[in-house]
Amino acid sequence: MKVAPVFRALAERNCRQTLVHTGQHYDANMSGIFFRQLQIPEPDVNLGGGSGRHAQQTAQIMTGLETALCNHRPDLVVVYGDVNSTVAAALVCSKLQIPVAHVEAGLRSFDRSMPEEINRILTDQLSDLLFTPSEDGNANLQREGIGAEKIHLVGNVMIDSLVQLLPQAMDLPRNGFPSCYALATLHRPSNVDDYQALRRILSSLVTVNEKICVIFPVHPRTRRRLSECNIATDGIHLCDPLSYLQFLALQSRATVVLTDSGGIQEETTYLGVPCLTLRENTERPITVEVGTNILVGNDASKLDSELNKILNGTAKKGAVPPLWDGEAGERIAQLICGETAATAPHLQRAS
Repeated sequence: MKVAPVFRALAERNCRQTLVHTGQHYDANMSGIFFRQLQIPEPDVNLGGGSGRHAQQTAQIMTGLETALCNHRPDLVVVYGDVNSTVAAALVCSKLQIPVAHVEAGLRSFDRSMPEEINRILTDQLSDLLFTPSEDGNANLQREGIGAEKIHLVGNVMIDSLVQLLPQAMDLPRNGFPSCYALATLHRPSNVDDYQALRRILSSLVTVNEKICVIFPVHPRTRRRLSECNIATDGIHLCDPLSYLQFLALQSRATVVLTDSGGIQEETTYLGVPCLTLRENTERPITVEVGTNILVGNDASKLDSELNKILNGTAKKGAVPPLWDGEAGERIAQLICGETAATAPHLQRAS
């Protein structure tokens, strides 16, 4: 969802691009179908990273990526988000002296127990161009000593993809889902790898389901944990991971979304759908300060209270943050082409 708008905007400028898929996300419903629906071409390089422990996965991606970069010698490498692939690419580029642009830079939860937080901090320190989705990202980066000349507020590329595909999503049928439902997602290690935490959250979702039908597309990681721990999901509608369009349709029509996903906090804010985040913190505070998001953590009473407000029609009303307008990819492409001309004067363009 983050690559597509930037790739498209750069292609319109005839920039020669090599698309590398690390393979970190390899499930068909969470990778291949996204490429098709977002109209991204097949990757030029697929490293086949797969799953594994953090260090193992990162090292495998770094090894494969070093070979790919040595073969292609790009003028700039663009990395996205905060996953292991992101920091792996930034580390390899720093050793090869290849400039890095980080899309979605500057986000901070200030919780270093989150693997993603370490990935964000390291990637930003290694990047030459830092594209932030909101003003708090700029402030975070400058506080960490990164020069203002490297930092560019461009808006949110996730919203670009949402804006592009929302009309198609809204044309999809409801497939028998009720008119009033809660949509749940769960995948953070702190929530699904801790048996007690997972049991506590599922117990809360079962309680929510007594008031409003809960639809729960289950991440493969989460499904394994539910099976291993034999956790009851009484009455909750469990389903397989959905395509981007299917999930967007469900999300846009939901009465409320319960999640631990950062991207979904952003999408619900744009859609104006109430979001209750099952975390104690967020790296996207603008979704709380401006948008529809409320942090409920593991507080069952707060979850119940906020859910009642939503069902009673008294939920807080959010707004769309500045520059979340579907044009972030265009702004990034403009900056990349201008900045790269100064940094790497021999930028190759297709003839």
